[in-house]
Amino acid sequence: MQHVNTWRAVAAATGRADRDAAEDGVRLAYRSAGLDEPERIIWADSPRAAVEAVEKLSGAGRSVREEVRTRPWAEERRRMYDELGPAGWSSLWSATGAQLWETTAALAERIRTGVVTELASRPEDESGIRLVLLDAVLGQHDAAWLAAFDGHGDRLTGLAEVARNAGWWWPYEHAVVISDRPEVLHRDEAGRLDRGDGPAVAYPDGFALYAWRGMPVPAEFLGGLASLTPDRIRAEENAELRRVMLEYYGYDRYLAESGAEPVHRDGTGVLWRIAMEGDEDVVMVEVVNSTPEPDGTHRTYWLRVPPRTRTAKEGVAWTFGLEGEAYAPVRQT
Repeated sequence: MQHVNTWRAVAAATGRADRDAAEDGVRLAYRSAGLDEPERIIWADSPRAAVEAVEKLSGAGRSVREEVRTRPWAEERRRMYDELGPAGWSSLWSATGAQLWETTAALAERIRTGVVTELASRPEDESGIRLVLLDAVLGQHDAAWLAAFDGHGDRLTGLAEVARNAGWWWPYEHAVVISDRPEVLHRDEAGRLDRGDGPAVAYPDGFALYAWRGMPVPAEFLGGLASLTPDRIRAEENAELRRVMLEYYGYDRYLAESGAEPVHRDGTGVLWRIAMEGDEDVVMVEVVNSTPEPDGTHRTYWLRVPPRTRTAKEGVAWTFGLEGEAYAPVRQT
């Protein structure tokens, strides 16, 4: 469905919010829920700043997230479920929201974690911040379920309008706090946050998240990747960060510069093993493509295989989902 791509773009949108359009959407969402429009709409540059603004609100009244977002969503889902039947609803969700759910949910959770980390100076502060975050409507990051309802009625039009034009927002009886969208968003081909030379997500006020292939990393850690050496990699005590270092540095380069010796070789390739203190061994099979490149050279590939692998053939077979004895290619390509 074409509108899925439209909502995918909404979820990944960066740059300043269209404040007028977002505020119109807020007012429509309140009216659609049978509520009076909010007296105040307060803008913040990031979800972190929005949580701080919410904590300082006075006279805002209770949260109306239930009326504005939860109840309309549940009632529309029930209406469509009754109209389409179990199979029809499942098919609709698979073709729409399910296409966006995993990446947007993971991004939202990463933002929540980042907000808690930055604002909770003491462990006992965490629960209060998480409670504030539970009051949020996720705006652009509600794209998955909004995609499922797109074109099936107008009751959620206000929520959709906010999502198209802004980030997270907090609805209360008399006031709304809205966050801007991020300025920067970098993800890999799998949709995971990923950037080696700066923040993977960054907001206008400096709130930022750093990640390498989906794994959160400290900002200062990324700054040291360009000057990595095998000794620095071996000295890293955090096993997860050491894996990031190896991926960035390159397994083949690490093997070459570490003076590593192969543990097995056969007609399929060469098996290498890197012992990692406090972590499982990194085991790689080096294989050479038998089909020459346009310039006549033969490209070398490095395949990571399970630590239990004992022979190169067993490792290559594993990449095809086979046992070593069953792997007998007619020809290599």
